[in-house]
Amino acid sequence: MLARATGDGIAPRYGALVLAAHRGREDELTRLVGPATDDFLARGEGLGIAATNWATALLNNGLGRYDDAFAAAAEATRIYGEIWFSTFAAIELIEAACRSGRRERGAEALESLSESTSASGTPWALGVEARSRALLAQGDAAEPLYREAIERLEPTRLRLDLARSHLVYGEWLRREARRVDARNELRAAYELFTDFGMEAFAERSRIELEATGEHARKRTSATLDQLTPQEAEISRLAADGNSNREIAAQLFISPSTVEYHLRKAFRKLDVTSRTQLANKLR
Repeated sequence: MLARATGDGIAPRYGALVLAAHRGREDELTRLVGPATDDFLARGEGLGIAATNWATALLNNGLGRYDDAFAAAAEATRIYGEIWFSTFAAIELIEAACRSGRRERGAEALESLSESTSASGTPWALGVEARSRALLAQGDAAEPLYREAIERLEPTRLRLDLARSHLVYGEWLRREARRVDARNELRAAYELFTDFGMEAFAERSRIELEATGEHARKRTSATLDQLTPQEAEISRLAADGNSNREIAAQLFISPSTVEYHLRKAFRKLDVTSRTQLANKLR
């Protein structure tokens, strides 16, 4: 609404960049980055440049392209005076640095990150800091930090970082030859990322999980009974031809909530269109 009133399309652009990165949609992010970067440079908008580089780093960490993730995160943290997205980029830089043989740069980024997280003191901030410290830790010192990260993030609503903590802990356990323990963490990560629609991180989790000897369970029609009551009701209304706005009006929820639950139902039922959904529910 604010963007329409002011003629400013920047807010939606930020959202599109971040959403594409979290979903792991490389083609979509690549298409968005060029025009967004040109616009941000024309405006002298350092915040936007940091956001673009953070989104690129996030995408590449999900894809396991750690050199590319490091380069983008380093650019994001280099922008003078930017204190919002550069903090998120520091998190990506630490993971990418640890995975690409740049531990010293990771340690520098952790020192900067901890200034923000210690000042904040929230469970999310301290959980992300613990995960970052775990990535840099050597030997047995890493495990209690991974566990601390999960324990701090578990009660929060920021499930994306909880999923990432399960993933990196599972990766560490597998490399410690503790395959059974690793499966529990990687399975939790895979299921969360799949529910969120974070395709790149879900695939990274799946590959790690299969390396432990377990095959990730594919969503099929056998999972019909796994729909929540709200997902089932929204799916039924969508299958009957109602639009998201019409469903929202009938259920007294927002269209974005309808879209969120419908996406989850699509993944659980392994469908990609409303026509397929209708056929599945017949």
